[in-house]
Amino acid sequence: MEYRNLGRSGLKVSALSFGSWVTFNTQLDTGLAAECLSAARDAGVNFFDNAEGYASGESERIMGKAISDLGWARHSYVVSTKLYWGLHDEVNMKNTLNRKYLSQAIDGSLERFGLDFVDLVFCHRPDPHTPIEETVWAMSDMVSQGKALYWGTSEWSAAEIMAAYAIADKHHLHKPLMDQPQYNLFWRDRVEKEYARLYSEIGLGLTTWSPLASGLLTGKYLNGIPEGSRATLPGYEWLKSTLTDESKNAKVREMQTIANELGITLSQLSIAWCVKNKNVSTVITGASTPEQVAENMSALDAVPLLTREVCDKLDIITLF
Repeated sequence: MEYRNLGRSGLKVSALSFGSWVTFNTQLDTGLAAECLSAARDAGVNFFDNAEGYASGESERIMGKAISDLGWARHSYVVSTKLYWGLHDEVNMKNTLNRKYLSQAIDGSLERFGLDFVDLVFCHRPDPHTPIEETVWAMSDMVSQGKALYWGTSEWSAAEIMAAYAIADKHHLHKPLMDQPQYNLFWRDRVEKEYARLYSEIGLGLTTWSPLASGLLTGKYLNGIPEGSRATLPGYEWLKSTLTDESKNAKVREMQTIANELGITLSQLSIAWCVKNKNVSTVITGASTPEQVAENMSALDAVPLLTREVCDKLDIITLF
């Protein structure tokens, strides 16, 4: 396993990490979650991603219980949560980044995890209805109180991140360190273009999500939607149109040919492509079985196979 600094910090995270979105509670109970977590850790993973909004808080609870059952020492892993959506259908408690919500939401997450602190906490989405200054102060206070070690954003625009950074710098507060954007062969612009200056100017780190484009880049949707896949799960109906998109699946077939020529799976090719970008601190993977975890982790062995020639072929397929 390769370990990379998270942005300009001294914290090192595994180049591949393991996240709980979709799978925990929906597909995995505590026992199977523990098996997947253990398989990831055996491969060298030290960062485990979560969020308050995943399975309405149950994902945090399952991960916390599984880690406790596994008996991992707290110093040996990095864990995150993300705040924004809220768990209570009340004013000030959902779709917000105001101080009241953030102050109470982090306490709820820690209780569900069974932890005294999380290593990373993200503002899960930007909030146009709360002044960024209020959010920056609340997040900085969270770090000062020892409830989180670093804070960052998820899917914020470059302008919003810079505004938050400038406020923190002006008031000598804890600065946002990282963003969690989507990044894969079909979804590149934010990481490769919009954020381009932020890596050198403010040392932005990235914990990218959806390297397999919600499963599209596994190739399993080439002949329709298989039973048991995430597109069949309640609440994920919105994925169907993307996963069955004929033009995208035609490109997936071309990429499958390249993967076959390299002797790797399409999933490994797609994950390795994300890892190859050195501005990415860690690529968050997901899995519903230990076997899937092992396949994903093997993507690291595929990184050297992605020569300039191979990457050029992938660019021609996906960009044009």
